[in-house]
Amino acid sequence: MSSRETLVAQRFMPGALIVLLATPTFVAATEALPTITLPAPLQRVLTDYETAWRNKDAVALAALFAEDGFVLSSGSPPVRGRAAIEKHYAGAGGPLALRAIAFGIDGALAWIVGGFARSAGEPDNGKFTLTLKRDKSGRWLINSDMDNGNTRR
Repeated sequence: MSSRETLVAQRFMPGALIVLLATPTFVAATEALPTITLPAPLQRVLTDYETAWRNKDAVALAALFAEDGFVLSSGSPPVRGRAAIEKHYAGAGGPLALRAIAFGIDGALAWIVGGFARSAGEPDNGKFTLTLKRDKSGRWLINSDMDNGNTRR
């Protein structure tokens, strides 16, 4: 190897090594995380959300939220309050399958992290986080719903 070839190899090989080392991490990060089973009261929130969305029922969807709840959708400003949420979701809906990948409960607060697709068993189109609060009757209501797609626009 000439001194010029040695210099080129010394300069560019570390970058190639970094790419090779980073590739398995990227591949692993794109694999779907496993679906978990939620406690029934939390699963009810996801099931009711799917049903209202599929039926394009903005009234039923807004009813899943706390009175002062938030919708934090990608590409639009925050929406706050049931009336504004109902207006935001008017005419929206269609096929939807939600799946949970993590959750937690701490007293009257809970959270769910998950993925969504058009139908069960399909790869996720996006992901979401729900923060929930329990009302006086013990029913879990959505305090905030944040979602975004898995592809960049």
